[in-house]
Amino acid sequence: MPPTTAHPAADRERLGLHADCESCFGLCCVALAFTRSADFPIDKDAGDPCRNLRPDHSCGIHPELRERGFVGCTVYDCFGAGQKISRSTFAGQDWREHPEVRSSMFALLPVLRHVHELLWYLTEAQALTLGHDESLAAELTQAVERIDLLSTGSPDELLALDLGALRDGVNPLLVRASEAARARSVHQPRGRRADRRGADLVGRRLAGADLRGASLRGALLVGADLRGADLRSADLVGADLRGADLSGADLTDALFLTQVQVDAARGDAATRLPAGLTRPAHWGAPPVARSRARRA
Repeated sequence: MPPTTAHPAADRERLGLHADCESCFGLCCVALAFTRSADFPIDKDAGDPCRNLRPDHSCGIHPELRERGFVGCTVYDCFGAGQKISRSTFAGQDWREHPEVRSSMFALLPVLRHVHELLWYLTEAQALTLGHDESLAAELTQAVERIDLLSTGSPDELLALDLGALRDGVNPLLVRASEAARARSVHQPRGRRADRRGADLVGRRLAGADLRGASLRGALLVGADLRGADLRSADLVGADLRGADLSGADLTDALFLTQVQVDAARGDAATRLPAGLTRPAHWGAPPVARSRARRA
């Protein structure tokens, strides 16, 4: 494996961790179940094609998903698992033309997605560690190589993976990388950093809170009021930000924050995001700079 860089995007591209829907057989639109809720306007059983899935595996209402009530679709990311299953694991066998692979192909999507998500976090940890801790960097590189190799296994090998054990083996490395990065951050606050790992903060009023360098790993922040909060260098791996209000919040250099988390939250033009993440369209466009041109 080529050496990692300070920019995880290149490693993620090489590892195939970005979703490529055109190379996938619409697996997320079939394999996953929908429940009528604020995220979906219909019920759909796992294994049944979504009513919006076209014969060419594209979505018939993709530009209007949020407006049509399919918010859950807009915040889902397979981390590249869909196209790997479609083109590599099953060597291009379309589930419509090869019904014998349907059940194992659909069962494999959440498994390989989990594996790819771990690789996503590991690539960020590598970038955080590069040039600071050679020993930890080597351990992270070995973990990436090992898990990437697992991701290329046969359907039976992948379905037999113990995801809990795999996650437990990776988490200590991610924690070490996070703690070291937060300790040397220029945003490091004085005194003890907040440790809210796994905390139930659903709907909590945290507007303007100083959460610099805090550990919010796995925290439940559904619907939380984080307007104007300072989350610089906070560890947000696995934090549930659905419906959280990030208007005016500063997430510069927030650790392990994914586009899925950002898309699931609310924000505005004043919300500051880490490099590499895109401001969701439903947040509204950032303000347009005033023209300095002279009047005629």
